[in-house]
Amino acid sequence: MTDPVIVASGQTYERRSIQKWLDSGERTCPKSRQPLAHLSLAPNYALKNLILQWCDKHMVELQKREPEPAAETEEHKEDIPSLVEGMSSIHPDVQRKAVKKIRRLSKECPENRTLIADNGGIPALIGLLACPDKKVQENTVTSLLNLSIDDKNKVLIARGGAIPLVIEILRNGTPEAQENSAATLFSLSMLDENKAAIGSLGGLAPLVELLRSSGTARGKKDAATAIFNLVLSPQNKARATQAGIVPALVKVMDDKGLGMVDEALSIFLLLSSHAACRAEIGTTAFVEKLVRLIKDGNSTPKNKECALSVLLELGTNNRPLLVHGLRFGLHEDLSKIAKNGTSRAQRKANLLIQLARKL
Repeated sequence: MTDPVIVASGQTYERRSIQKWLDSGERTCPKSRQPLAHLSLAPNYALKNLILQWCDKHMVELQKREPEPAAETEEHKEDIPSLVEGMSSIHPDVQRKAVKKIRRLSKECPENRTLIADNGGIPALIGLLACPDKKVQENTVTSLLNLSIDDKNKVLIARGGAIPLVIEILRNGTPEAQENSAATLFSLSMLDENKAAIGSLGGLAPLVELLRSSGTARGKKDAATAIFNLVLSPQNKARATQAGIVPALVKVMDDKGLGMVDEALSIFLLLSSHAACRAEIGTTAFVEKLVRLIKDGNSTPKNKECALSVLLELGTNNRPLLVHGLRFGLHEDLSKIAKNGTSRAQRKANLLIQLARKL
């Protein structure tokens, strides 16, 4: 997958593949088979960043599109310095046109991102984040998202003071700007120093708000991915809990149409390693929810695996909770998963069986 996009059902596909599916006359989601409310394809920036990070780590060259004609590339090289200058213009119309072009160019290829950064594009973009024009904000934060694909730019963007401004757009921007702000915070949080900064500057509360809003599936997935990355940092676990992450995640789990049970449980697993967070998560009602997922024949193997992991973490630290879960006839399900589940699920099921024997 090189160009992941999200369809109306919330599922992600490679752009070329899903476009071929739609061009053939199909109007349903290939995975869920549910009718698509619209045929728009939204870029999955969070997944694209993960793919690029993986390729960089494993020294894999990402498949590239057909190169642009040389003349057009040279024209872009000449355009970029004047566009960067235009973003600092005193004339709003010039600013608007310049940042719109920078957004497009920063998405197209790594060379453009390098040229934009080398020509002072990052400080110029950061200067536009506080612009009262909502469309300019949207194009600006999306340009920074594109630039943040490169690790050196992550550092420059954060140290240039962008994080609090991106958080403000996450709170008050257009729906698209809010989603792209969430994706930008995720991208920046790939660096540990930025995890701490985003948390201390109040980034978790608006991410949680986006997660529980009535927004798009793409926005919720970007918010969940950013939250997951941020709570890898211990100090952000308590911040997320204070921001209301627990009821927000429960709501996400209960919304079957979102298909985000695994994402929610993955965050719950990280939170359950923190004593204060575990106290809020560790309720009999939540344990019963985990048990239903484990016993439900319609749950995916990954759902069961994640639910087992969270139950094990809670049960290890609070034996009465595990006793409560076992009252619902869980022994038989644990035995089945220990034989037929995923390798990780088998390990978790066996550990729960051993723990249950000690009760």
